[in-house]
Amino acid sequence: MSHSFTALIEKDPESGRYVGIVPGIAGAHTEAETLDELHEKLTEVLELCLSEMDFKDVDMLPMFVGAIQIEAHI
Repeated sequence: MSHSFTALIEKDPESGRYVGIVPGIAGAHTEAETLDELHEKLTEVLELCLSEMDFKDVDMLPMFVGAIQIEAHI
């Protein structure tokens, strides 16, 4: 069975690497040099995390709602 998840991606300014996280899934994060590599690695780590979770129904998985931009005065 397949299920879609949303990943958040940032680019680390120091290393230039992409960092991805799947919100709500503990341990579902990784980094890579390219977006293609990040996609592959995130899929692998997400599937591993899901295989270790104890849930009886897909409806019990966390649901991504959205992302917002917040302006901070610095």
